[in-house]
Amino acid sequence: MQTISHWIGGKPVEGVSGNFGPVFNPATGAQEKQVPFASVEEVDAAVAAAKEAFATWGTSSLAKRTSVLFRYRELVSAHREELARLITAEHGKVHSDALGEVARGLEIIELACGIPEKLKGELSTQVSTRVDVAAIRQSLGVVAGITPFNFPAMVPMWMFPLAVACGNTFVLKPSEKVPSAALKLAELAAEAGLPDGVLNVVHGDKTAVDRILEHPDIAAVSFVGSTPIARYIHTTGTANGKRVQALGGAKNHMLVLPDADLDLAADSAINAAYGSAGERCMAISVVVAVGDTADPLIEKITERAAALRIGPGDDPASEMGPLITKVHRDKVASYVRGAAAQGADVVVDGTGFTVEGFEDGHWIGVSLLDNVTPEMDAYRDEIFGPVLSVVRVATYDDAIALMNASPWGNGTAIFTRDGGAARRFQLEVEAGMVGVNVPIPVPVGYHSFGGWKDSLFGDHHIYGNDGVHFYTRGKVVTTRWPDPSDGGINLGFPSNH
Repeated sequence: MQTISHWIGGKPVEGVSGNFGPVFNPATGAQEKQVPFASVEEVDAAVAAAKEAFATWGTSSLAKRTSVLFRYRELVSAHREELARLITAEHGKVHSDALGEVARGLEIIELACGIPEKLKGELSTQVSTRVDVAAIRQSLGVVAGITPFNFPAMVPMWMFPLAVACGNTFVLKPSEKVPSAALKLAELAAEAGLPDGVLNVVHGDKTAVDRILEHPDIAAVSFVGSTPIARYIHTTGTANGKRVQALGGAKNHMLVLPDADLDLAADSAINAAYGSAGERCMAISVVVAVGDTADPLIEKITERAAALRIGPGDDPASEMGPLITKVHRDKVASYVRGAAAQGADVVVDGTGFTVEGFEDGHWIGVSLLDNVTPEMDAYRDEIFGPVLSVVRVATYDDAIALMNASPWGNGTAIFTRDGGAARRFQLEVEAGMVGVNVPIPVPVGYHSFGGWKDSLFGDHHIYGNDGVHFYTRGKVVTTRWPDPSDGGINLGFPSNH
């Protein structure tokens, strides 16, 4: 059985803690690899390597950093097929979805290649007699990222390329369920010329996470995951004096008005609810149907759901793969059964689904629930699987009240032909990312990604300008170069004149 290694100081390092976690192929259910869980000492070694590397990388020129990043961008692009295969093998998502994940990660590498523009400061001359003021941004030092299982390549690439472009060094703790893509990204960074210790990868469980949050040499922590863990990361990290951005979970709503193109809305609901088996923080979980929209929309969604092809991610015919673990599969199925018990109508039941020849895989079909109400568990909880709920409301105002009452505020969408309604919605809805006839409004790399309310803990969204600000700190320098004729003593308070 293959054993994954850590990546510390520019080379693979075998785990020595003696603790390992299994890495499964979700399509077969078989354990194919094992991953070491880092001890406190192993995390400390990664931080020490990053701290040593920062002494030179933090003062390196922007030209040097961008030259490495441009080479890195080409290498990641050249290895996108290999990265996608690693993602599919450990996560289960279909190959085309895995390729899309790598492509979205590449956007942030490309953003990082333009870091000289992002780090341009400000200068005010002659603010007082022969006095100039400059505002500059400088790196933080050693920073860390803790990333989820659902995007093994993309989310790490949301973090470390921008962090190292800003002059920081990085310690990455990827999900123990999907470790190989992160390790490959580190290998490619070394091949691109990133100096030893600038990027380090340590695998592990809560022991590694807690050491990252407590380590005195780590200045900032980025996290993407569930809301309870995001809250813990933010609380613990800030208590230890760290800057923290912690992106949590979601319950994303899609509002469909009576004037909407229902074929477009149905296609979008299928794509956004069932793509990547619903294991996305930007998945649409709830369709809010206004007026008489629900019945024809449900009919169209049901027709499309019946035609979906579910199978192994490496099968080109598959449109949706398995879930990450058997435990998670069973939990998702329990929400469908629970919704029926609580009074919802199960229009499409995906529980009990299996794939011939892959019966031990972590399979579940798509489910569609109608007449869901806010009191039901299927509405209140983040299911993180291919389950779509339909809530019926009478008016637009009822829909806004329902959506804004949610504790989450990650992403949302409206489907309508009415520009006035869309404009009103984008201003009134309480969410960080809004789509108008776009079901998954993930921003492009040069805008920032992040939600509101319980979907984000911390003051900065991820990547884009917010990412640059998160990985740097501002400094203002006031300068006077006296004229040789200046002199004398003046004990009064300095004045601007």
